[in-house]
Amino acid sequence: MSMLKYFTADYVLPVSSAPLPKGVVVMNDIGEVIALYPHNHAEVMGKPLQQFKGILVPGFINTHCHLELAHLKGQLKKKTGLIEFIKGVVSLRDFDEAEIHAAMQKADDEMYANGIVAVGDISNTMISKSLKEKSKIFYHTFIELIGIQPERAKTIFDAGKELKGAFGDQSVSITPHAPYSVSKELVRLIEHYCKHRPNLFSIHNQESDEENEFYRYKTGKFLDLFDFFKQDISFLRPQARNSLQHFFPSFPKNQRILLVHNTYTSAKDLYFVKRFPQEVYWCFCPKANLYIENRLPKVDLFLQDHFKVTLGTDSYASNDSLCILSEIKTLHEHFPHLRLTDTIKWATLNGAQYLGLDNCLGTLEKGKQPGLNLIMYTHELSLTPSSTIKKLV
Repeated sequence: MSMLKYFTADYVLPVSSAPLPKGVVVMNDIGEVIALYPHNHAEVMGKPLQQFKGILVPGFINTHCHLELAHLKGQLKKKTGLIEFIKGVVSLRDFDEAEIHAAMQKADDEMYANGIVAVGDISNTMISKSLKEKSKIFYHTFIELIGIQPERAKTIFDAGKELKGAFGDQSVSITPHAPYSVSKELVRLIEHYCKHRPNLFSIHNQESDEENEFYRYKTGKFLDLFDFFKQDISFLRPQARNSLQHFFPSFPKNQRILLVHNTYTSAKDLYFVKRFPQEVYWCFCPKANLYIENRLPKVDLFLQDHFKVTLGTDSYASNDSLCILSEIKTLHEHFPHLRLTDTIKWATLNGAQYLGLDNCLGTLEKGKQPGLNLIMYTHELSLTPSSTIKKLV
């Protein structure tokens, strides 16, 4: 017979419904939500309540991570800008495989302890496959394709399909890296692939202002980056528009799209995208943005018209922790008018919907197994500088 557990705290945030002051979450021994009750409901009278101070929320969804870069923790200087960051990642590419595996396992363990139940992870190799098979976390792997030379698009795409196949029955899709690192020919191949099968689409977007400058005028620091990689880009022409507006019309029409970082996305960009039919999600990785560019997205723009926001940690290469609550706290510190009921939705339901997991994760609703986190050291329905996370289920 299944043993029921009764959890209560100062507040329960189901996400799918209004906050419950001193509410009670009832779960069975496999973590399935059996019921939610107000604190004085007859069904919970006399039950063995596990009582906590703080706020109960569903497990977190991390929609953007790079496990493969976990071994680079503390290796790269902060606030040098995206171009120098990319050069640094490439120059530190040669690490012992055992060291990479150990770092990835540490990252996975930390995310699990920090209440993360699902991750969208960027992969360029299959080195993370075995970890993902054994992890208590659900992973969706984005096989990331890179290559700006048009004549190499088919070769790169075929290699991506082969790598996807190597992940077997795991949840996997093929996706481009960033506008500055892929050709339109490669994006078209991915778009065609998306027409005939489920294939979640994700792309780094406007992480630096140099990306926009490069596409408008073919000037700026990206020219130095291509020189660093010894890439001939003489065939490229200025577009007189930024990277997002150049590429977005070529993105798949029948797949959910995740635009990641959006540090330099403008109101004009948002409403340009809004003209298209795709279901678009916008992922913020605030601590990584501060680590690399020392800048955050214009968050207030995304509060209008209910743009769908998700949260990510990026990698240890650009972060000192893999903790979604830390990302939320960073946003609230810089945008104190944000409401926790909104940012928790970004961290749970929105990410679950993007990954197609909202039937089982993302909200505290009967029949789901979403995990259960306790946010401690809170004030009413607000975070404090001391707020921390504790995974309960």
